[in-house]
Amino acid sequence: MGDGPHAPNGHAANGGVEEKVDELRRLMGKADGDPLRIVGVGAGAWGSVFCALLQDAYGHLRDKVQLRIWRRPGRAVDRATAEHLFDIINAREDVLRRLIRRCAYLKYVEARLGDRTLYADEILRDGFCLNMIDTPLCPLKVVTNLQEAVWDADIVINGLPSTETRDVFGEIGRYWKERVNAPVIISLTKGIEASLDPVPRIITPTQMICNATKVPFDNVLYLGGPNIASEIYNKEYANARICGTDKWRKPLAKFLRQPHFIVWDNSDLITHEVMGGLKNVYAIGAGMVAALTNESATSKSVYFALCTSEMIYITHLLEEEPEKLAGPLLADTYVTLLKGRNAWYGHRLAKGELTLEMGDSIKGKGTIQGVSAVDAFYQLLSQDSLSVMHPEANKSVAPVEMCPILKTLYKILIKRELPTESILQAIRDESMYDPRERIEMAQGHSLYQPSILGQPNRDANA
Repeated sequence: MGDGPHAPNGHAANGGVEEKVDELRRLMGKADGDPLRIVGVGAGAWGSVFCALLQDAYGHLRDKVQLRIWRRPGRAVDRATAEHLFDIINAREDVLRRLIRRCAYLKYVEARLGDRTLYADEILRDGFCLNMIDTPLCPLKVVTNLQEAVWDADIVINGLPSTETRDVFGEIGRYWKERVNAPVIISLTKGIEASLDPVPRIITPTQMICNATKVPFDNVLYLGGPNIASEIYNKEYANARICGTDKWRKPLAKFLRQPHFIVWDNSDLITHEVMGGLKNVYAIGAGMVAALTNESATSKSVYFALCTSEMIYITHLLEEEPEKLAGPLLADTYVTLLKGRNAWYGHRLAKGELTLEMGDSIKGKGTIQGVSAVDAFYQLLSQDSLSVMHPEANKSVAPVEMCPILKTLYKILIKRELPTESILQAIRDESMYDPRERIEMAQGHSLYQPSILGQPNRDANA
C-alpha cells in the first residue's frame, strides 16, 4: 500500500503534454476526432483552480481535450465585491489586457459604478471565482445547465461541498441512466455524513457518488493533499495524492502532474478521504486556539499533538491498518490547521468577527465543511453500539469519550452551549492523556469496526 513513484520535475521528464493526453485517450478508448471531455462540477475555490490548471495545461489541444465547468446560475455579485474585483483587474496588466481583448472590460466598469449586476457564472467565464477573486484564473467554459454539462463527460471532477454532493450527483445519475460506458470521477471533496440507522456508519463523498450514479466504485477516485487553492494556481510547489484502484489512479496521476503540482498515487482511498473530512473538524479548533492565545506557538503545538492523536484514534476505528498520519497525509493536516477556510472560520469566531448564527456558508469563502463534519463525527462516535474499553475507568464507553477536543467542538459549534474559550480548557485539562497513550491505545487494541464504513466487504485496496 505505497505511494507511486515520485514524478520527475518538468514536462520533458514527464513526457510531452500531448503524449500524456494521447495515453489517457487510448486507455479510455477515445476515437480520433472524439475529444476527451473533462467536466468540473462545482465552482468553489479548489474546484475552479483544479479545472483552470487542466485548462492551462491541455486547453490548447482543442481537438483532443475539451474542458468545461458547471456552476449554478443566478448568484449575484454584490456591489462591494464588484468594486474590489475592479481594483484587482486594474492592478494586473495581463488581466486588464485580456478583458479588453475579449471586449469584457466594460461590464466590470459598469458594475463598479453600480449600473449593472454581475453574476458568478458570468465572471467565472472571465477567470474570476467568486470565492477567490483575489486570484484571477484563466478563462473557463462555464455551463449552467447540469444535464448539458455532464451527459457525455469522460472525466468528472467533483468540486462540490460534501453537503451538496448527494443531491447534485443524484440528478446526474438520472442523466447517465442510458450510458454504456461509465465515466471516471475524481472527487476533491473533503467531508462526511453520518448515518445511524440501521447501524452507525460513515458515508463519504465517493460512496455518495457511487450510490447516486451507480458508477462502479473502481471508477471513483479521491484526490487530496496539502493544497491552498490560490497558492497552487500561483505556481507554488505542491503535491497531492490520487487514491483509488490501480486501473485509473496511476494513469490519472501521470495526467494530472505538472512541474509545480506533483501527484502521487495511493490505494488507500478510505483513510485519505475520511482524513480529508476529519482535518477540517480540527482546523476550526486550531483557528480558535490561535486567536485566543494571540498566535502562541506553544499552545498551537499542544493542540496539534492532541488533535492528531484523536485523528489517529478515529482512523483505527475505521480501518484495520490505516495509512499512517505521515508524509502528504500529515502535511495536508498541517496546512489545513495552519491556513485554510476552516481555520480562518475558527479564528474569526473566537475573535467575535463571525457568529454561529451566520451559518456555515460564508461570503467570499463558500461552505465551511468542518462544521457539518463535527456534527457527523460526533453523532457517529457517540453511539453506544460502537463502545470501546476506557483504559482507566475499566468500563465500556462511546468512542467520543476518548476524543475531548471533538466533544468540545461539538458543544461549541453544534449545541452552542459553550463559548469558544472552552477549547483552551479542553487542551489544558490536568487529567489529559499524553497523546502518545491515545496513539498506543489505538494501535495496540483491536478498535477496528468495519460496519462504520457501511460496506465491510468492499476492498478499497483492489
